[in-house]
Amino acid sequence: MPIRLALKVDVDTDRGTREGVPNLVADCQEAGAPACFLFSLGPDQTGRAITRVLRPGFFKKVSRTSVVQIYGVRTLLNGTVLPAPHIGRRNTATMRAVRDAGYEVGIHCYNHYRWQDYVQTMSLAEVREEFTAARAEFLRIFGGEAQTAGAPGWQSNARSREIYDEANLLYASDTRGGGPFFPRIEGRVFHTLEIPSTLPTFDELMGRPEYPDEKIVPHYLSLLRADRVNVFTLHAEIEGMGRRALFRELLAACQKRGVEFIRLDDYAKELLANRTAIPARDQIMAEIDGRSGFVAASAA
Repeated sequence: MPIRLALKVDVDTDRGTREGVPNLVADCQEAGAPACFLFSLGPDQTGRAITRVLRPGFFKKVSRTSVVQIYGVRTLLNGTVLPAPHIGRRNTATMRAVRDAGYEVGIHCYNHYRWQDYVQTMSLAEVREEFTAARAEFLRIFGGEAQTAGAPGWQSNARSREIYDEANLLYASDTRGGGPFFPRIEGRVFHTLEIPSTLPTFDELMGRPEYPDEKIVPHYLSLLRADRVNVFTLHAEIEGMGRRALFRELLAACQKRGVEFIRLDDYAKELLANRTAIPARDQIMAEIDGRSGFVAASAA
């Protein structure tokens, strides 16, 4: 059985959209690899994320991943000292070019900072308002409704799941670890298929003494499994910019190993063809090695 790998690209910032996304499209085209690009569609308020400094482990992660080098000073001032650029309006042509190149596109969020930092305390009406704004901007840019979404920072709850169901998405990718499932929260099962990310992200490994750059690609190859579809979340600001060479090395290593790259929407349709075989699992919040705070995951 061939090893199958799906690539999911989270696009967080204005600069990542403008610079990182075209780089990733070029690199994936060269490797013959499909990918799903999930866009942040509203204001880039990355600078406000400095409030996360009080979270356990956040400062340690910032220091080892060279955040300033990756994102750039300009991006880290967006929404504070500098005005927040509107990502969708400024990058409409770039986003459409991704779709026109044959890549899957979907929603990451409207306001990345607002969703990642506050969705757990938002009311249902506030979550609906946030996601409705993203849907409207997606519709303006692409001329059709989004079929998929993936939450910033893997921040998900019953309210966001209800909004996903209202949007009639084909699938979502909001969680970490394990196989596909229908999320169950507080006894309620939601009907939007969830396809978790199964592999660690670059920024969860970068700068750690046990994972120098020369060991990162071999580590990823050791994690690939043939008994399930592997899902790798990358970021336009990291793999498409500061760590582009390392990502290209990973693509080449996967090609050499005979890894089959697949589209996430195709995988979702394959699963939903036998919907009754998809399990319902409790969605919980859990800690992930290398990442500060808690993220959505399925209970074992």
